[in-house]
Amino acid sequence: MKTFDQLSVIGLREWINLPELGMVGLRAKIDTGASTSCLHASDIQPFERDGEQWVRFTAHLGTLVQRRHRCEAQLVTVKKIKSSNGQAQTRYVIRTHLSLGDRAWPVEFTLACRKTMRYRVLLGSKALVDGQLVVNPALTYVQDKPSLSDLSGAP
Repeated sequence: MKTFDQLSVIGLREWINLPELGMVGLRAKIDTGASTSCLHASDIQPFERDGEQWVRFTAHLGTLVQRRHRCEAQLVTVKKIKSSNGQAQTRYVIRTHLSLGDRAWPVEFTLACRKTMRYRVLLGSKALVDGQLVVNPALTYVQDKPSLSDLSGAP
């Protein structure tokens, strides 16, 4: 049996922060079947800032108690994504730092309506590879919950 000492183990669900967006304590579902990560967003409006494309949106957090957070992020691209129900959607893609456990790294997120889904954030396989993570689906919340101090800024 091979072991992977340089990789950290995470569970099927983990607590994350998105410090550049000012969001802390998000429950994320790990989805190894999805390539790109996804963040629940509405009121998505592209705009231009200093000659570059940006997007403004409302992020929806929490499942029992709904919280909303207005965000702005530089637009990476717009791409077609095939959702789990087989329908193709055009989605905006942003890149922002993600904190999970004691690690932080840049992750691309598509912005989509996930109001009917239990988890407002999905972490896809690209984020797992970039974060050097392996998933044990029998576990949940393996890593420590990121602290509020993570909001002071990303590395």
